[in-house]
Amino acid sequence: MGKPMPVVFIGHGNPMNALQDNTYTRGWALIGREVPRPKAVLSISAHWYIPGTSVTSMPAPRTIHDFGGFPPELYQIRYPAPGDQALANRVRDLLAPRPVFRDMNWGLDHGTWAVLRHVFPRADIPVVQLSMDQRMPLADHLEIGRNLAPLRDEGVLIVGSGNITHNLRHAMASYQRGESSTPDWATRFDANVARAAEKHETDLLLRAVADDDGRMAHPTFDHYLPLLYVVGASGAGDTVRFPITGFDLSSLSMRAIVFG
Repeated sequence: MGKPMPVVFIGHGNPMNALQDNTYTRGWALIGREVPRPKAVLSISAHWYIPGTSVTSMPAPRTIHDFGGFPPELYQIRYPAPGDQALANRVRDLLAPRPVFRDMNWGLDHGTWAVLRHVFPRADIPVVQLSMDQRMPLADHLEIGRNLAPLRDEGVLIVGSGNITHNLRHAMASYQRGESSTPDWATRFDANVARAAEKHETDLLLRAVADDDGRMAHPTFDHYLPLLYVVGASGAGDTVRFPITGFDLSSLSMRAIVFG
C-alpha cells in the first residue's frame, strides 16, 4: 500500500479570491502542485450547513453562486468538474448506519469551487461535496472525519473549506471603517487552534469555540466545522504544515493546514 493521500484544510475567505491572483490563491495553486494527483476530491464546505447529512450524487454538479453584491464576472465563473457516483456511495457506506442522503440538486458552492479553481484549474478531477449537519454536536463532526479516513488510501483528497476565525460582522465593520489591524482575539484563537491541530489535540479543538476568543471567532460554527472533519481524517503520524497564514478583512484567518 502506498502513502495515504494528504488531507487539507483551506481558509477560503472572500469569494473574490476566485478571481484574484494574490498570496492566498497562489498558495492554493501550490498545494495543487504539491499533493499527489487524486482520483477524486471530497469537499466539506462551510456553505453546506443543513439539518442533515447529504452527499452530492449527480454526474455533473452545478456551480452555485451562493452570495450577493459582487461584480458580474464572479457570477459568470463555472467550475465544470464531474461528479462521482461511486465516491458518493462509498461515503454513504463509510458513514453507515448514519443516514446519508443522495443529493441531486446542490452542486458545488463557492467554499469548494472558488478554492478548487486555483488548486485544480482544469476542473478535470471528480468532486463530491458532503454536507455538515447543523444539529449534531461538534464531536460527531470529528467522528465523521475519522470514518472517512479510509478514503485516503483510495486516492481521494479530503478538503475542508472554512476559516479558523470567521466573525463576518466584525470583518465587514472593520472593512467599512478602513481598519486593517488584526484584533488580539483573532490572533490568539488562530494560533491556539493551529498548535492544537499540529499536536492532534482533539479535545482542545472541541473546546476551543466555547471560551471568549472562540465565541468572537465563531458566532456560528459553520466555518470552523470543516477543520474537525480534516483533523478527524488525519492520523497521529501525519506531518503537519501551514503553507498559508495571515488574515483577510482584518480578522478572517486564511490559514491552510496540510496533514500528511
